[in-house]
Amino acid sequence: MKKFLVVVDMQKDFVDGALGTKEACAIIPAAVKKIAQFDGEIFVTYDTHFDDYMNTAEGRKLPVPHCIKGSEGWQLNKDIAAALKEKKFTPVEKYTFGSVKLPDLIKKTAGTEEFSVELIGLCTDICVISNALLLKANFPEADIAVDEKCCAGVTPEKHDAAVETMKSCQIDIL
Repeated sequence: MKKFLVVVDMQKDFVDGALGTKEACAIIPAAVKKIAQFDGEIFVTYDTHFDDYMNTAEGRKLPVPHCIKGSEGWQLNKDIAAALKEKKFTPVEKYTFGSVKLPDLIKKTAGTEEFSVELIGLCTDICVISNALLLKANFPEADIAVDEKCCAGVTPEKHDAAVETMKSCQIDIL
């Protein structure tokens, strides 16, 4: 069985940049360890916006420019980048909360083999849950899991609520 790890938006702006939190900073060691010990294929999503961010629907509802492509905040957190340097991974730019390309990339990589997917990253209540639900909808029989110790939400309460919602949708919580 193939194993996939999806590292969701572990970018500077979400860790200790424009939208960073102490909870996001706190999960970095666990996420680095998870990446280092993972034996399988890795996909890394990049929240990706452009200079016109404030004119987008997201920018109007969250008026904090972040993850502008090419900026320092768009780059991976340095510790996550160092862990990934030792691994082969597929970068996936996404322009909204969930990557509509990710299921196709996983399906193509898996071929005819059965597979499981584990997700880690930021933010639990926005992009992690969006990608987990997209994957569960595309692959209802696959094991889809989220390691909650390697995730942080916008707030601890929103993280917990997202974890409960994913459990309700039969996504395994590790």
